[in-house]
Amino acid sequence: MSIRPDSTMFAALYGELVVHPWRDPLVASSFSSDAYSLFVARSSAMGWLTEAEENAVGGLWGMNDAGHDPAPAPAPRSRPPRVAWFQVSLTGPVPDGRPLPVQAFLSCADDVVARIGTAHLRAVRLLLPVQSLDAPAGASSRAGAVLPLLQDAGWFADGDPRLRARVRVTLDGGQDPSVRSAAPGILRWVREFDQDVFRCDAVSVTDDDDLVLEPAVIDEVWLGPAHHRVTFHGTLAEWSLEALGWLAAFLADAGSRHGVVTPLMLTAGLSAEPDTGLG
Repeated sequence: MSIRPDSTMFAALYGELVVHPWRDPLVASSFSSDAYSLFVARSSAMGWLTEAEENAVGGLWGMNDAGHDPAPAPAPRSRPPRVAWFQVSLTGPVPDGRPLPVQAFLSCADDVVARIGTAHLRAVRLLLPVQSLDAPAGASSRAGAVLPLLQDAGWFADGDPRLRARVRVTLDGGQDPSVRSAAPGILRWVREFDQDVFRCDAVSVTDDDDLVLEPAVIDEVWLGPAHHRVTFHGTLAEWSLEALGWLAAFLADAGSRHGVVTPLMLTAGLSAEPDTGLG
């Protein structure tokens, strides 16, 4: 299996997680699966896992690590605790005409968390290896990469309007400022398409953030620490990991089109938080 050192995709989920009674060590004597083994099993079953063996083929990613955190003490809304995290490495450049596989990644994470307990999601932090979208020299333009995303957006059609959520989504380039210069172009590009998954109202360029989350990954995995960021304000079709996965892939593709060739840290949170479950 060929895992490139610069292809890390990471997700940290923040909020509350009530562990199922049958997994509570005070109730059940033992259980055999943890977040890591569950993620491996689920992504393997869906055909997304590249096996950890020499010259392995197929799949989207190789497994690095995963875990879920014990229930913390109650925390203020501005500092939601982390409940689970997942880290993989893409096993090759993303094929031309395809987006980053973030929706599959978060769908798998969602299934794993549901096996562990009942979660209420308040924020998500994602490391997006945008550089994996670079087409090799002489290859065709990535102009077709958005088409699968627009087709996938049909999954959210005719959804319950009451599930729509106001969100703020931050893209942070760390020590690379390119995302800031790309922000106006990204906003125009996002508004070009007839899609109802994410309606963007505005973009702001600021280093201020009232959502305080523990660092997702070490600085060495991307161009950290956090510094250059832009924030997109808008409405998401639903507050779910499926919708956030679609949006993350959409924004990663937009960034790549507008000159971003380094990893981006995406942070999504509710602007007006409803009482809703994960997914």
